[in-house]
Amino acid sequence: MKLDVIKLDGGKAGSVELTDEIFDLDPRADILHRVVRWQRNKAQQGTHKVKTRSEVSYSKKKIYRQKGTGGARHGSRNAPIFRKGGIYKGPTPRSHAHDLPKKVRALGLKHALSAKAKEGSLVIIDALSTDGKTGALAKQVKDLGWKRALIIDGADVNEGFAQAAANIEGLDILPSMGANVYDILKRDTLVLTKAGVEALEARLK
Repeated sequence: MKLDVIKLDGGKAGSVELTDEIFDLDPRADILHRVVRWQRNKAQQGTHKVKTRSEVSYSKKKIYRQKGTGGARHGSRNAPIFRKGGIYKGPTPRSHAHDLPKKVRALGLKHALSAKAKEGSLVIIDALSTDGKTGALAKQVKDLGWKRALIIDGADVNEGFAQAAANIEGLDILPSMGANVYDILKRDTLVLTKAGVEALEARLK
């Protein structure tokens, strides 16, 4: 498939041929769901923790005699039945990550790129060039109509552009190796540089 290439000032800069096997697939929700779920579970900290009856701070002494009280038999105030006692089968630190085959992860990224192309939300720009001024870049972004956009550059992000874009709300920048399904789907517009297109095609072929 062929897409027009634009400059940051809105001018045209020719066109680029995109690989159909990456940018022209029929997006499958089940694959996208699997990859996003894998990503979010891997990112989850899993540091939730409760104290069991062996960890709460209380005397180990038998709280009252075994017989003759008319109440139930109890040995420890740490038991889960009591207020401030240990928690039974509560959460403990663990990893929420699970395995997902590399081929499925790569396919998910292809489907995410294809989904943006099918929506008409994929924009190709010539290069990330700026004078380093946030105000000037913010005006260009506004004129282009990007409200919630993700920009993916080549192997390295233009340092001056990244600095200028740091304080612009709704604008995020990633190198090509940082491209992922969750971040692509979360934004309204996906912006790729020519270098970003080449890097993604080389990564996914």
